[in-house]
Amino acid sequence: MEELKNQLNTKEKLVKTLQDSLKLKDEQIETIKDSLSLKDEQIETLESSLDVKNQKIQTLEKSIQIKKQQLQAAKNSSVDKEVLEEKNEKINELEKKIRILNRELEKADEDFEKLEAEIEKVKKSSSSSLDTQIIDFTNVNIQRSVIIEKMKEIIQDAVHNLMIVVPVITDLTDLYLYEIRSSVVMKISSLVNPGVEEHSELLELESFDNISIRLYEGKDRFVVLKDGEELLVAVPGDGDKNYLVFHTSDPKHIKLFQPIVMETWLRSKKI
Repeated sequence: MEELKNQLNTKEKLVKTLQDSLKLKDEQIETIKDSLSLKDEQIETLESSLDVKNQKIQTLEKSIQIKKQQLQAAKNSSVDKEVLEEKNEKINELEKKIRILNRELEKADEDFEKLEAEIEKVKKSSSSSLDTQIIDFTNVNIQRSVIIEKMKEIIQDAVHNLMIVVPVITDLTDLYLYEIRSSVVMKISSLVNPGVEEHSELLELESFDNISIRLYEGKDRFVVLKDGEELLVAVPGDGDKNYLVFHTSDPKHIKLFQPIVMETWLRSKKI
């Protein structure tokens, strides 16, 4: 009964963790929406700025046209030479302003294109980020060899203790346990048939003071818990290559799943 209560508590913690994860995803969605809204406001501001610059250019062009007409009229009426020079200087100044405004307009066009590209990138990332962050393992193809290689990588760095679960004791041959420090205490759960010669030979690992092996008939998981600080769990699915796999060093993750790992050891039988 106490074990059932512990399992229920574990499930409730898992549900709470999932709820917190969903809440975090909602916050991420709101952040992306705010980002898109800000980009839209920037586009509107840029468009407004472009309209203002276009209006200035049109006004200056009209002014130049008027000045040219006035200059022509002045020439026809033999206006004073100084007045003509003054008009020419104003025209030159206005033409410089037009060139500057045209450069600013070109730069604004470039900024506008960059902003549009950035917004498109944000939209694409916002539509795909949720899918990439929450992985659907239903049809994920993960080879057993990949899981074994990751387990081997984790256990090589063990300092104090290891909890290892494999479907069959022969899976241990790929983990090179003899390379691990002799000071590391190892608790191993797996399916064992002492009547099988290969199984019987692997049971000789128990001759080492730091290794204990128990019979676990589940054949339903690969697990490594290293020093209570790093956890790998792989659960086989319907297909031979379909595994639900997660790897974490987060203390809260490990605290939640550690009872499940310990449950495997406690359910295992001494040989």
